[in-house]
Amino acid sequence: MPDLKIKDLKAGTGDVTIELEIVSLGEARAFSSFKGQGTVCSAAGKDSDGKEITVSLWNDQCKQVHEGDKIKIEKGYVSEYKGQKQLSTGKFGILTVLK
Repeated sequence: MPDLKIKDLKAGTGDVTIELEIVSLGEARAFSSFKGQGTVCSAAGKDSDGKEITVSLWNDQCKQVHEGDKIKIEKGYVSEYKGQKQLSTGKFGILTVLK
């Protein structure tokens, strides 16, 4: 789907490709689960319509992405946490910082 917008995203949807601008970046924090451990941080991403969504960044992505960066997520996954939609690369997605 070209030019997908945040308003079009629905929780539980996979294979999402979208471009966003990172408007804020939270602190990276360590996590541990039965699958292993790593780091996660939350960022706010804004689309060209000005709508925002929480973007979950995992492990190396926390260092790769900075405020003001434009990113592209391919094969991303939309989930919902406490009533808010969240976007991440999931297991199969790719995050690219656009130049």
